[in-house]
Amino acid sequence: MKIWNKWTKNLLCLALAASLSVSLFGCDLKQFYKDVSEGLDNFLSNSSEIETDTDSSDTATDSDSSDTATDSDSSDTATDTDSSDTATDSDSSDTATDSDSSDTATDTDSSGGGVLETEALSIHFLELGNQYTGDCTLIDIGDTEILVDAGSRKNSATTIKSYVDKYCKDGVLEYVIATHADQDHIAAFVGNSGSPLRTGILYQYQVGTLIQFARTGKNTQIYKDYCTAVEYAKGKGTAVYTALECWNNENGASRSYTLGDGISMQILYQEFYEKSTSDENDYSVCFLLTQGENNYLFTGDLEKKGEASLVANNALPKCKLYKGGHHGSPTSSTDALLSIIQPEIVCVCCCAGSDEYTDTAANQFPSQAFIDRIAPYTDKVYVTTMISSDGSKGVSMNGNIVVSCPDGKNVTVTGTNNSLILKDTEWFKANRTMPAAWNPW
Repeated sequence: MKIWNKWTKNLLCLALAASLSVSLFGCDLKQFYKDVSEGLDNFLSNSSEIETDTDSSDTATDSDSSDTATDSDSSDTATDTDSSDTATDSDSSDTATDSDSSDTATDTDSSGGGVLETEALSIHFLELGNQYTGDCTLIDIGDTEILVDAGSRKNSATTIKSYVDKYCKDGVLEYVIATHADQDHIAAFVGNSGSPLRTGILYQYQVGTLIQFARTGKNTQIYKDYCTAVEYAKGKGTAVYTALECWNNENGASRSYTLGDGISMQILYQEFYEKSTSDENDYSVCFLLTQGENNYLFTGDLEKKGEASLVANNALPKCKLYKGGHHGSPTSSTDALLSIIQPEIVCVCCCAGSDEYTDTAANQFPSQAFIDRIAPYTDKVYVTTMISSDGSKGVSMNGNIVVSCPDGKNVTVTGTNNSLILKDTEWFKANRTMPAAWNPW
């Protein structure tokens, strides 16, 4: 009907134009109307070929479940756990689902650029089997595994391996990152004596690429043992690079690595890759993991000066996840960094309340100062382990923390013990002061 209305108006206009042409210019009116008539006949004969939005054979719609990710089918929603134990960072109405049972999820790009594809990703912050604070993070992307640090003691190696083996089925860690040379980050790379090999991670797995700290002031036995383990891995074919080599794209290293469809890892720059410091923590390797529209930031034990350099030398984005710097110490996770990355989720690897490093309760991990600085940005803070009531062992707070994202957008956080955020735990209520930003009144 709209087409006929449009052409009726056009014919009236043409008739008026014809009359004016005859009167003003002496045009052949009969020939003019003949041309118009032929044009109209051609239009009518071809009208059946006009594309319209109602032709379902040519138009992509959300109802075609074979090609389109839909939000409505809850049976296909990719999650990592039972919903009763899962804290989710997104509105369930926005959860993207995947009609394909493979590891690749799809999410419609609202900018009109088509379909954004990304593999599923999970990040695991591990407990280490003892009462000592340390770091170990497993990143699992399909058949690719990345292990970041391996603390806290040599005997943690068997605990780590038993967990990693659930995901690494081929005995190959495609990437290993050693952020810096402190014991609580490298001891389990070494492990204990065993037969025929040591129990350490660098002995138990084939490692594709090892990225390590560019500088250190350490001369400890554990550091020497770590160097021996690295040489063993190199002898087995591991490519070993420093973070500085990665940043400079030299000697075969790369600044950016593709880990899966829509997923990349970028080694970031900070000045202590090249500059000496008395604080070993500031030698930490820093990197950004990007999956679709989500960014996940890892800074090792970087301290105030290192964080300032990191901010100054990189265009850091807002981050879905931030691994709490230096186990939630009062000297890391500064306002200079947090104001830029504005994290939505923070995971802390530590033994909460342990006096391993200080007797001052407020400064024990995760410290009150750390909590106060994080609070304006998020209350989604999770902690792996806490000290037992008698101080003799580590017990689970959240346990192993798993951050899962099937589509580069929607994230769930799950603890193997529980999924409580820090402020809701009994430990927090007994040992920390509620920051104003977390106070509901």
